[in-house]
Amino acid sequence: MGTVTPLPFANRAISQQTGFERPELMRILDLYGRMVAAGHWRDYAMDFHRDAAIFSAFRRAAERPEYRIEKRPALRSRQGMWALVSEAGAILKRGDELANVLAPVERKLMKLVGD
Repeated sequence: MGTVTPLPFANRAISQQTGFERPELMRILDLYGRMVAAGHWRDYAMDFHRDAAIFSAFRRAAERPEYRIEKRPALRSRQGMWALVSEAGAILKRGDELANVLAPVERKLMKLVGD
């Protein structure tokens, strides 16, 4: 009665999906909030897969995302784990630092607020 039998999958310590850490998500959502306040973005989506975490920002909910911010930890030692992807699927910026990857969108926000 006192015997505990471990389940076979209990020893897996490997994460089944990639996610954003709190400071990363705060930085992304701060940018999203400022773009919403400027009237440019209206919706967002987050996708979590085994090899990537993706934040998509939409102008309207019924279209393709204007930007995708992708985190791919497997590319950390090569091109950098962060990527900014355009609506057409072209990689606009790639790097190790999230702030550097978000810089083109931040510049666009400055133009929107300045108008």
